[in-house]
Amino acid sequence: MPRLPDGDPAPATGELPTTVLEGLGARPFGIYLHVPFCRVRCGYCDFNTYTLTELGPGASTSTFADTALAELDLARSVLGERAPRVDTVFVGGGTPTMLPAADLVRVVDGIRERFGLADDVEVTTEANPDSVTPESLRELADGGFTRISLGMQSAVPHVLATLDRTHEPAGVGRAVDAARDAGLVTSVDLIYGTPGESLDDWRRSLDAAVFLAPEHISAYALVVEEGTKLAAQVRRGEVERPDDDDEATKYELAEEVLGAAGFGWYEVSNWTRTPAGRCRHNDGYWTGADWWGVGPGAHSHVGGVRWWNVKHPRAYAGRLTSGESPAAGRETLTEEQVRDEQVLLGVRVRDGLVVDDLDEVGRRAVAGLVADGLVDGVAAVRDRRVVLTLRGRLLADTVVRRLLGVDT
Repeated sequence: MPRLPDGDPAPATGELPTTVLEGLGARPFGIYLHVPFCRVRCGYCDFNTYTLTELGPGASTSTFADTALAELDLARSVLGERAPRVDTVFVGGGTPTMLPAADLVRVVDGIRERFGLADDVEVTTEANPDSVTPESLRELADGGFTRISLGMQSAVPHVLATLDRTHEPAGVGRAVDAARDAGLVTSVDLIYGTPGESLDDWRRSLDAAVFLAPEHISAYALVVEEGTKLAAQVRRGEVERPDDDDEATKYELAEEVLGAAGFGWYEVSNWTRTPAGRCRHNDGYWTGADWWGVGPGAHSHVGGVRWWNVKHPRAYAGRLTSGESPAAGRETLTEEQVRDEQVLLGVRVRDGLVVDDLDEVGRRAVAGLVADGLVDGVAAVRDRRVVLTLRGRLLADTVVRRLLGVDT
């Protein structure tokens, strides 16, 4: 698992500067809930997750909802009377649906009671296909959830085995059908570039995802993260490291297959059939919204102040039980950091960056990026926006460095 960032000490009370509180409500506000439990740790995953045998005393799935509600109490106290209504809720992990549906609903009810929910609130949970049932999905929908993101990853058994996924391909379709019957908007997540995955394997997964007819599809390139089982396998020569050219070819195939099926990209790794199918919570991350992250290792951002919680569920619960904030550290972003992040994240979305919002270095770079086929020339000239071409999406990091004036 990655280390927490370095930063300044976070106050035990969790208090935020007055200037930050004064700006509440000017931007969308979301709640992220990190549920750190998994039945099996996938070999490629470096998220802050734990199997039940790893937890030890003081951390339990049965008490997690109560602990999360205690942090929500803290959040309401810190944000005070200026606390805005919540526009989006996203429950991630881990495998959130290892918790009973009733516990997840209870946390959403707790958010509603402490903050209020927008009339068009989006409430999403991630899930593994084999961690939900028609009954649990109906309970989630009846309890206020509007959307589910299912970890499909692949439709090919040998690829799923390499990724240590526990579900069978057929289980994805059953989960999507049950979610749709419950009235939930559906999304499926795919991973490409797994060692041993052929181009035909990847096409098979894309075709299977399209056949399921979800409103939203995500496709992420496999990254070998240090400290994972996969990284050790690569280091020992047991599997090959994912190849950049192979992953680029597979991304182009994703654009071709998904585009032909009526999906359009709205962020480099995300496609949807209609604008309404976008994940609004993730849009908030990409566009500088405010959010409070609840749970072990969760990150928060409000008005240019960012903080992160202690990672282990036992330490997290202990802080809250003693009446302290679970924050391990925090930082206040400088104007330059805010600008850099706006470029880093904003360039990845279909809406693009406003050219006139860039600094002089960035504005000068646009013409060269258009000439190199990385940025759409029509959008740059007519709309005054930096919008990536397909080639630009493959080289998004290069575009960011040039817009920021960093040597490539």
